[in-house]
Amino acid sequence: MEKEESNPFPSQLRYDLVSKDWVIIATGRAKKPQLFKQARKPQQAVRRKDCPFCKTETQLLPTLVFSNGKRQDLKKNNGKIPKNWTTVVIPNKYPALLPHPDLGKKMEGGLYQTMNAVGFHEVVVTRNHQKTMAKFSLKEAKELMDVYQARYLDLMKKKFVNYISIFHNHGQAAGASIEHPHSQIITTPLIDSDLNKALINGHRYFKKFKECIYCRMNRWEIRAKKRIIFENKNFIAVCPFASKAAFQVIISPKKHLSYFERITEKEKIDLADAFRTACAKLEKGLNSPAYNFYLHTAPCDRKKYPFYHWHWTIIPKTSTWAGFEIGTRIEISTIEPEKAAQYLREQRT
Repeated sequence: MEKEESNPFPSQLRYDLVSKDWVIIATGRAKKPQLFKQARKPQQAVRRKDCPFCKTETQLLPTLVFSNGKRQDLKKNNGKIPKNWTTVVIPNKYPALLPHPDLGKKMEGGLYQTMNAVGFHEVVVTRNHQKTMAKFSLKEAKELMDVYQARYLDLMKKKFVNYISIFHNHGQAAGASIEHPHSQIITTPLIDSDLNKALINGHRYFKKFKECIYCRMNRWEIRAKKRIIFENKNFIAVCPFASKAAFQVIISPKKHLSYFERITEKEKIDLADAFRTACAKLEKGLNSPAYNFYLHTAPCDRKKYPFYHWHWTIIPKTSTWAGFEIGTRIEISTIEPEKAAQYLREQRT
């Protein structure tokens, strides 16, 4: 029997030979096995005075601070979070990935491939304890886009950063363990399987038809107008034709853009407008549902992806995956996207 080696690094990436997916074994945030059998308790509202994100003095030193739309100089406050902050980025106290100078690639039994889960894991916190994107002013939503872009540009320069995931969990059903609104940023040396599949298929379409598949879909959606819930000069928000969940919304630039981090100031204003409007329509129409939103953009692995088209996806938790969905990876949506879009368009925000 092969001797099992201990892994001193607190998180590990493991490769699934069959699905060709990588998974993160985050032992640094692990529980004892017996704790998994404990009954789940409803999430309790946390008072502001007890909220870890309101008590900024309990957090690690920030990597970025904004105050009323302006980036703050961290050196002026000795690296601490100033009292006038409105959005702050801090390292996650319980990271799934950690910076490390070596990937530590290994094989087990000549079969299984592992490597250290090397990367950065940060939390983006907005000031108000209860105010969500749906309630943001245009200025507040624009500041959040500024923060996302700024951290993306800083992190993409780091070693072993080939992919940057920016996502937001709202509500316990969507995986939010803390009530205070916050997003997360995780970098990895890998490209996630869902995005990789989109890159492959997008490239095939581009080679065959000499155009971006996302641009073609956007042109049709603008012409058909059946699934659009909001549009402005630079962005459209649609319930996609093959929605993976009821009331799924995709926010996409009208112009062909591959890299989110290259977004302009004007584009950020229009993105903020589309984002907060879409969230407000979902909140009003679905009675404040739990939801996730996440960014898909061309990787920062120094390769070129001129055929890709970045976008944000919002998925409200309108149902729970059961055996069929988990076993087949075929999602079941219980409302036509056209009806969902019409309903959301009618919501006045």
